Amino acid sequence: MSIFPRSLVLAMLAGAAVSASAQNANQPPPPPDGKRGPPQEAIDACKGKAEGAKVTFKGRRGEDVKGVCKKMREGVVAVPEGGMPPPPPDQRK
Repeated sequence: MSIFPRSLVLAMLAGAAVSASAQNANQPPPPPDGKRGPPQEAIDACKGKAEGAKVTFKGRRGEDVKGVCKKMREGVVAVPEGGMPPPPPDQRK
């Protein structure tokens, strides 16, 4: 293998590593309790309800969250109206 192709391969591998690292940096931080996916309260709030039903449930930080039941992998789950609430001040970038 000559020097040019070897350098090209090394540059491509380095670029792929930087790209993967940048993708991980853009991911939101995990929830405070370390669990991914909807909190149990969001699942419980929609138990026995149809998709589109409006509910209120306790968020991960104990706050009251208004939501709408939506079908997801976990079943029918409450999703916050207007999107996810912002992270607490100590977890913001």
